[in-house]
Amino acid sequence: MYALVLAGGKGERLRPLSEDRPKPMVLLAGKPILEYHLTWLRDHGVTHALLLCGYRSDVIQSYFGDGRRLGLAIDYSLEDEPLGRGGAFKLAFSRVPPSEELLIGTNGDVLCNQPLAPILRAHRTSGAVATVMLTRFVSPYGIVRVARDGRIIRFEEKPRLPHWINAGLYVLSRPFFDLLPDLGDHEDTVFPLLADRGQLRAYRARGYWRSIDTIKDLTEAARDLPLFASEEAEPTR
Repeated sequence: MYALVLAGGKGERLRPLSEDRPKPMVLLAGKPILEYHLTWLRDHGVTHALLLCGYRSDVIQSYFGDGRRLGLAIDYSLEDEPLGRGGAFKLAFSRVPPSEELLIGTNGDVLCNQPLAPILRAHRTSGAVATVMLTRFVSPYGIVRVARDGRIIRFEEKPRLPHWINAGLYVLSRPFFDLLPDLGDHEDTVFPLLADRGQLRAYRARGYWRSIDTIKDLTEAARDLPLFASEEAEPTR
């Protein structure tokens, strides 16, 4: 199974840690975020990873090489200029063998332990062109519960809210790639089109999930590493 992994972000909100490397290569407990991500994909059935690179691609290539050390076959799709995420997926797809009917698309700056098998099963059953993994939204702030008479009942620190967000993982059938722009973002172009056609499905994930966007995220992710190692962990941000 092939995964197309977006790995070209500059990570400006992670500076100075990202000054000499792309965002997914920022270190978390001594290893790049991307290494945790690739290990997760490998452990859930991915055999080939195409890393979609732009900014400081040399850092990624130097570290991962052909992927043998991780037990993956790793190749690289390099952008001479920024194409947007949709354009990057389209460029990388040209390197995928015709025999691959389903592909995984991911953001390489995400920590996750959600098993892929149930998402793949749900995608095949639905007949969708693309399935988007969703995760529960966690409030960035503490919540205050207030009674009708104005009394504060309790405080809840960053609770999970009854809303679902795009987790940056997709199961994609081959027709998806025919719709991609040469330049632009799939979430602005292809996803609305598929939604109008009834060909875009959601999978509500329950595993651990966290996107690394800031120094604070990095610090909290280091604290959460034991949770990340457990597939039974409650979902988080």
